[in-house]
Amino acid sequence: MLIGIVTLNQSEKQMKEYLDELSFLTTTAGAEPISIVYQKLDHPDTRTYIGSGKLQEVKKIIEAKDIDVVIFDDEISPSQQNNVEKELKIKVLDRSMLILDIFAQRAKTMQAKTQVELAQTQYLLPRLKGMWTHLDRIKGGVGMRGTGEKEIETDRRIAKDKISKLKNKLKEIDQQNLTQRKSRGEMVRVSLVGYTNVGKSTIMNLLSKADVFAENKLFATLDTTVRKVVINNIPFLLSDTVGFIRKLPHHLVESFKSTLDEVIESDVLLHVVDISHPQFEDQMNVVNKTLSDMKCQDKPIIVVFNKMDLYEEQYLDEYLLKKERTELINEMKNTWIAKTNDNCIFISATKGLKLDDFRETLIQKIKKLYLEKYPFKAKMVWGYED
Repeated sequence: MLIGIVTLNQSEKQMKEYLDELSFLTTTAGAEPISIVYQKLDHPDTRTYIGSGKLQEVKKIIEAKDIDVVIFDDEISPSQQNNVEKELKIKVLDRSMLILDIFAQRAKTMQAKTQVELAQTQYLLPRLKGMWTHLDRIKGGVGMRGTGEKEIETDRRIAKDKISKLKNKLKEIDQQNLTQRKSRGEMVRVSLVGYTNVGKSTIMNLLSKADVFAENKLFATLDTTVRKVVINNIPFLLSDTVGFIRKLPHHLVESFKSTLDEVIESDVLLHVVDISHPQFEDQMNVVNKTLSDMKCQDKPIIVVFNKMDLYEEQYLDEYLLKKERTELINEMKNTWIAKTNDNCIFISATKGLKLDDFRETLIQKIKKLYLEKYPFKAKMVWGYED
């Protein structure tokens, strides 16, 4: 069961969009969303996130449909999680824990596994008390401390030591990665960025002919992949990075900062957008805000509007005359050409539409960057001219 709330800061339309995304996340994690419940509140209930009446309604649905997990769309506090689990007698998760579970499934490299483990431990640390509810009867006051509290304190120490060790391990990995990046020499670096599940890995495969995992699920890519690509005898480094998402947990962002170093050190960004998605503009805003937080908003950016084939299927009537279809598509394209200062391209990676135009646009940008950053190499080795 998925649960969300409509608040003063979150409209019903937004909440439904978030719950659709939560449903996709749930499927990606390997579970099946059976029921969706939401409530209108000025603010979340401090004890149980939703009101007591709604909680009883949820309990009846759980019993009737034999549901074994409840997932809240927002991050809930340890006490809220504990209170809801006591009442419902089933496992309670929130969006953060669900995303962490998906990340744990996807992590392949030592760096990604360490980052996930760090984020999981940081998430669980304040929730350790609730995990010892079977010892609630042994509370004890001064001089009468129960076994439960001793166990909790021991676990907290273990968790804090683990966090410290994982952070040190990540520092070592970061240093190794930095050394590796420095050894790449005078090459233009290009990074694919974008919301999760927009087609970055498919584009990576097309450009680099690398076998990068790509499927129609959220967070199909977790480990940063870097490949040397040569187009028209012009070499550059291309990296595919983890996708962004709304309501990404803060501790997860912190843990994965080192993965995004490839983005920070890139010379040009390819911001891939699924233009067929109903909320693609909101997704673009999430990515742009994240890039701004990373101080990357001033880098050269090419916006790659992907899945044009699906856009036409979904938003253009099949009975429209060819001329009318072309006019509507051109109108949409001109709008975004103006908004991006002509730094955009419209393609379908899976159908191979406009890929030659995309490659040419990218190569022209890379040529310009070589002349700016490595003029001697550009002119003497490859014969580029201003």
